Amino acid sequence: MENLLRLVDHEEFFSRRCIWVNGPVIVGAGPSGLATAACLREQGVPFMVLEREDCIASLWQKRTYDRLKLHLPKQFCQLPKLPFPADFPEYPSKKQFIQYLESYATKFEINPRFNECVQFARYDETSGLWRVKTKTSASAEFEYICRWLVVATGENAECVVPDIDGLADFKGDVIHAADYKSGEKFRGKKVLVVGCGNSGMELSLDLCNYNASPSMVVRSSVHVLPRKICRKSTFELAVMLMKWLPLWLVDKLLLILAWLVLGNIAKYGLKRPAEGPLQLKNSKGKTPVLDIGALEKIRSGDIKVVPGIKKLNGFSVELVNGEEHDVDAVVLATGYRSNVPCWLQEGEFFSKNGFPKSPFPNGWKGNSGLYAVGFTRRGLSGASSDAIRIAQDIGHVWKQDTKQKKKTTTACHRRCISQF
Repeated sequence: MENLLRLVDHEEFFSRRCIWVNGPVIVGAGPSGLATAACLREQGVPFMVLEREDCIASLWQKRTYDRLKLHLPKQFCQLPKLPFPADFPEYPSKKQFIQYLESYATKFEINPRFNECVQFARYDETSGLWRVKTKTSASAEFEYICRWLVVATGENAECVVPDIDGLADFKGDVIHAADYKSGEKFRGKKVLVVGCGNSGMELSLDLCNYNASPSMVVRSSVHVLPRKICRKSTFELAVMLMKWLPLWLVDKLLLILAWLVLGNIAKYGLKRPAEGPLQLKNSKGKTPVLDIGALEKIRSGDIKVVPGIKKLNGFSVELVNGEEHDVDAVVLATGYRSNVPCWLQEGEFFSKNGFPKSPFPNGWKGNSGLYAVGFTRRGLSGASSDAIRIAQDIGHVWKQDTKQKKKTTTACHRRCISQF
């Protein structure tokens, strides 16, 4: 009886919980996952998309501020096979981008399994297949078996919260940029913004627009470039120049043009790194800030630039230069990180920081059917490039296998007829 019960439990587990996927499993329904799914659809390859949230592009829908727009012109941000609508502005808003992604998912019939968080994924050497275990929001568990695994959880899966002395005992509000929507709740308050990247700059600007008094913590050097130079996108200009000139020379030209447009920003506490903006992006993944108005507020004193934090005390902050300022709230614009090491049981392709070990452009394909999309530190255009390569690679094998199966089926059919 005991053996019979074990058999029943075993069969129940596999009949209800174990699912064979006739194609790749894509983990993540953000832009990277959607782009890969669309390209696979074009190749005629079936797939399954797993998403831990209840919607596509959850980072954009749930963890971005209201005023956010694409930092680059739309032609550099569109996903494969579908351009942005012609009536969209050059820099689409958050709402417009989400609308674009939803229409993208509809067009390519991408229907993710929502509210399924991957607990672990590992390659089974014996079967030569991937095993992906998930848990739903209702605590149900599933295990997916597949030949290919596409990691599309991206560079921004988890919030980074720095270790700041006194942060836990600070008496004011403390939020991460992921939870910031607008400056409405901070009207009339003194807000310490920790971080001086694109998010830190934009949140500081937004706080000014709501009559708050932001102080922006700048602990290290930062490249600030105008979003446009001579009415042309700075990014577009850089792309055009790199077709003809070496990267170091393009960096030099960009810095000269930035100085002509913005002036000397070092006197405001914004020191430039030794490496050029493009070289720094390539080597360390640090994106230059594209100014959309924050610098003007810094010049006027509406946004104060302060050095690193030594300690938070009650409703005040002590800085590394010895100054002390009253603070009502702290906003952590300290970025995000990959969460791949938390669930992917693999050590050859991905490093401990959750990024592929091989640098661009070779970080999209690992061994045993493992792929990565959206980890190039090159934004949406990099993710699109990855998606196209992955779909073509899987599609090539898929078509060969399908062709071979048809030959085998035809041969068997002929033998059966001849015997009959």
